[in-house]
Amino acid sequence: MMQIIDKYFPNLTDVQKQQFEQLGTLYGDWNSKINVISRKDIDNLYEHHVLHSLAIAEAIRFKAGTRVLDIGTGGGFPGIPLAIMFPDCQFKLIDGTGKKVRVAQEVANAIGLKNVVAEHLRGEDEKEKFDFVVSRAVMPLPDLIKMVCKNISKEQRNALPNGIITLKGGNLDDELKSFRKIADVMPIAEWFDEEWFKEKNVIYIPC
Repeated sequence: MMQIIDKYFPNLTDVQKQQFEQLGTLYGDWNSKINVISRKDIDNLYEHHVLHSLAIAEAIRFKAGTRVLDIGTGGGFPGIPLAIMFPDCQFKLIDGTGKKVRVAQEVANAIGLKNVVAEHLRGEDEKEKFDFVVSRAVMPLPDLIKMVCKNISKEQRNALPNGIITLKGGNLDDELKSFRKIADVMPIAEWFDEEWFKEKNVIYIPC
C-alpha cells in the first residue's frame, strides 16, 4: 500500500512515512463505523485517495507558513495527506457533515498532526482568510469560485499567486468555459502513471 507513496515521494522523513502508513489502518477502522470512503474503494485508499490528494503537492510546494483551507474535506481529503507532506503549513478542514469532520480530526490526532484543525462548517459560513483553498470535486467550479474567493488572502507568500486548487476528473469544458484565460489545467497522468489517473486533473485558478 505504502509503496505507491514511496514510488513518487522517496524523500519523506521517517515521521512522514509513519504517518502515511498509519492511514490505512485508521481509515479502515473508521470506515467500518462511518461510511467515509465508499466501501468498495477502501482497498484503493492509497492510490485513489492519498496519492490523488498528493497530486496537489506536485502542482505546488507550499512555502512554510502557508495557510490552506480544505473545503468539503469529507474524512480528510486532500487535507490530511497534504498536512503530512507540508508540516510547516497550517490546514483547516471543513465539511457540512459533522461525523465526517470528526473522522478527519480523529485521524489527524491519532497520527500526531499539529497543523490541522477540522471544523463542522459549510463553505458559505467560513470567514477566515487563506493563501489557498483546496478541494476534491466538491461542486462545480463556478459555484466553488463564487463561494470561496472571499476567503483568499491578498498577502502573497508563494511563487504561485493565491487562489483555488481543485482535483477534478472527466470533461471539464463546461465548468471551465468562463475561466479559460486564467485556469491552469494540469493532467495528473504527467506525474503518476497508474491507469486510474488518466482523466484526472489538478486545476488552479488565481482568485
